[in-house]
Amino acid sequence: MKIGVAAGATAATIVGASVPVTGMLEGYPLLTGQAMRYLLGAAVLLLVARRLPMPSWRDIPPLLGVVATGMLGFNALLIAAQQYAEPGFVAAVMGSSPIALALLARNRSLAAVVGAVVVAAGVVVLSGGGAWHGPGLVLALLTMAGEVCFTLFAVGVVRRLGVLGVATWTCLLAAAIGGVLGTFVGGWQMPDTRQTFALVTLAVLVTALAFGLWYFSVNRLGSDRAGVLIGLMPVSGLATSVLLGLQELTLVSVIGVTTVALGCGIALWRKAPDRVAVDVSPSERPCELPAARAT
Repeated sequence: MKIGVAAGATAATIVGASVPVTGMLEGYPLLTGQAMRYLLGAAVLLLVARRLPMPSWRDIPPLLGVVATGMLGFNALLIAAQQYAEPGFVAAVMGSSPIALALLARNRSLAAVVGAVVVAAGVVVLSGGGAWHGPGLVLALLTMAGEVCFTLFAVGVVRRLGVLGVATWTCLLAAAIGGVLGTFVGGWQMPDTRQTFALVTLAVLVTALAFGLWYFSVNRLGSDRAGVLIGLMPVSGLATSVLLGLQELTLVSVIGVTTVALGCGIALWRKAPDRVAVDVSPSERPCELPAARAT
């Protein structure tokens, strides 16, 4: 269990800390930028994987579901939502994703649900709420749904294809679909030095590393218990902003962080057997994952 928690916490921390890096791509074509990012991420994963399992026909729908809702769709919705709502409001709505994961899990537990509610409360305190207008609420809810689908669509297929298999195939599909759609919407553009740094960082750390670690955690803990670790994303974002001098550490922030930690503790306190439904090959063990999503 400990290694599953560590993997999930590390993945959430990486994603949260990457927010300033994502901001470097402001104004860059969304779809083609994502296509390049995911293609590079897939290349890194292919270097790590000793073999890439071929998906069956029943694996294609959930893989496409991850790509459409949790990768390309999520990023597009996140940007659209922030045009009609303050970032704090979007973050607060997304903070409810652990609750959705806890309630929708096949083997949900009361501890996971309670912990998820506490985590969501902590995220709201951290984000400060915020306002919205027009379709802001709907877009924020759809963004949250994309976050949830990123995990739920992958639960079954991870058991069949393994962690690296799912991470690699979703990146390849996202690169192909994003490249085709981006050719007609947004077009292609040569990135400058700053944008290149952002794309490479997001591809290697957030895509390759965080994807693999997150799916490993979900496979070990279950989507309900792993879901509470999503609350660590805004905590990591806060820590990064404080270290960069972009934000001050306030009492409200400390209360929010403490509440998130309490919720994670409630959901993960009881020791339970790891939920692994597939033999993990040597190339998919966490100690050999130099790489494992976006925001």
